Amino acid sequence: MMRLQGVSDLWPDARVVIGMVHLGPLPGAPGWGGSMASVLDRACNDAQKLSLAGFDALVVENYSDRPFLRGPLPAETIASLCAAVSAVEATVTIPVGVNALRNDARAALGIAVATGAAFIRVNVHTGSMWTDQGLVEGAAGETLRIRTALDADVAILADVQVKHATPPVGASLADASSDAWERRLADGLVVSGRGTGQTNDHTHLNEVHQTVPAAPLFAGSGVTADNVGRTLEVATGVIVGSSIMCDGMAGHGVDTERASAFMRAVRG
Repeated sequence: MMRLQGVSDLWPDARVVIGMVHLGPLPGAPGWGGSMASVLDRACNDAQKLSLAGFDALVVENYSDRPFLRGPLPAETIASLCAAVSAVEATVTIPVGVNALRNDARAALGIAVATGAAFIRVNVHTGSMWTDQGLVEGAAGETLRIRTALDADVAILADVQVKHATPPVGASLADASSDAWERRLADGLVVSGRGTGQTNDHTHLNEVHQTVPAAPLFAGSGVTADNVGRTLEVATGVIVGSSIMCDGMAGHGVDTERASAFMRAVRG
């Protein structure tokens, strides 16, 4: 089984803490405010706060582009997201990842190659999920072939039955985990709660870990300073957004004290 970029190559230490950079609305989105400079300034500021707090990596995503598109992203979104990732890359030295919401893995890979980002997150890498965008289907075969064609040393973190979505009837978490890791060649798996900021069900984390113990496993939502220690007893790492942002609200920008308190809890 060949993987171009093992997650362990990015983070040789056992436990990984990834912070979120939630971009403001990008050009073309309903909430677009008219200033790309403001979007980039906040993104770089948030990235610097995460780096100074001691986070191991960060993910840049078009969080505020709601309502999200189901299919490929338009050119203006890809260009803007690429500009943001490039600006963040120039600001910090920790690994940077990309999530092109809702599920444009090809765009994320292209952005990663253009900017030097180390990894991407793919919400639906395998199978399908019913979402508020309709049925979103994974395209792992295409994604892996594009990665090969681009000669991209970019890791793929794949959600297993992603948040804000419902799996088809009869689709089990164990089967989805096994498929994503063994058949669809993800480099790491992400398990989340029902929605952004919602607590992760530790029985789900345990089930995925027991099903594919070799897979790097990330808790993708609801991680706080209070529960991160327990979470890292099972997970390889965590992806945290809401609890480290101003007022504990996703999309509100990174709060320096919340981010620092989170990392103190991790070290403790």
